[in-house]
Amino acid sequence: MRYLYYPGCSSEATGKAYDISTRALMGKLGVELVELDDWNCCGATSYFSVRELDSFAIAARNLAIAQKQGDEDLCVICNACYTTLAKTNRYMAESPEVHEAVNGALGAVGRSYDGAKAVRHIMDVLVNDIGLEALGEKVTRRLTGIKVACYYGCQYSRPMGDFDDPELPVTMDKFFQALGADVITDYAGKSKCCGGMMMLTKEEGALRLCHELLKGAHDAGADVIVCACPLCEMNVEGYQPRVNKTFGTSFDIPVMYFTQLAGLAFGADPRQLAIDKQIVSCDRVVAAIPA
Repeated sequence: MRYLYYPGCSSEATGKAYDISTRALMGKLGVELVELDDWNCCGATSYFSVRELDSFAIAARNLAIAQKQGDEDLCVICNACYTTLAKTNRYMAESPEVHEAVNGALGAVGRSYDGAKAVRHIMDVLVNDIGLEALGEKVTRRLTGIKVACYYGCQYSRPMGDFDDPELPVTMDKFFQALGADVITDYAGKSKCCGGMMMLTKEEGALRLCHELLKGAHDAGADVIVCACPLCEMNVEGYQPRVNKTFGTSFDIPVMYFTQLAGLAFGADPRQLAIDKQIVSCDRVVAAIPA
């Protein structure tokens, strides 16, 4: 199996462990990821509310590169990147006005895009292309006894995701159940926003949102929270001390990219998955996985 791969700009900085663990995980599964040539930042979702046409053009440049580079689907790991690229893809395919305007902009740099490239979230690829049964058969270290809280965030399946229920997503739950984990299927904050970039502009509100989901996972007995978005992961893990100070709590919940925990199940070494780079130690989670 082979896919074009868009890492996103967070993969080179705060979300580097996501990229590292994604490559390790997919390697263990025999999936080839071909990084997109000369990709650029997708612009993220907030830019659409500032300069919509510019946002479409910035994202479409990546899609134009993907279209020229190969016939494979484009695999994306960041929820925000997925939303931005999938939205651009849909508008380019369905809106003649957007199609014409964006291709006019792309033409200035000698590119064009017809709106036909499939944009796929990595979890969509895992669950629907490889399949839960096949994934279960490939596990070398089942996650037996590990209580996992899957944190979807607000952009995993909405507004663009068509591979899961937009309000009650379950694919990550099913994925970890196939790996043998004890998945907490319902807890407060599971698919709510973590505050996103609001952490830099209205910290109090963002901390309140993080507190809600941390409390929900804690009260449900979670051993670990897994995320599919670099910004979500950074807010929920990196701001735990600030949440504790603000709300008088003492949360100490390991937070991992879902690819890190899954990578362990498929036999990757913790160092291959950059687990040692996490802020909240994941040693107890690693140690609890049966050999």
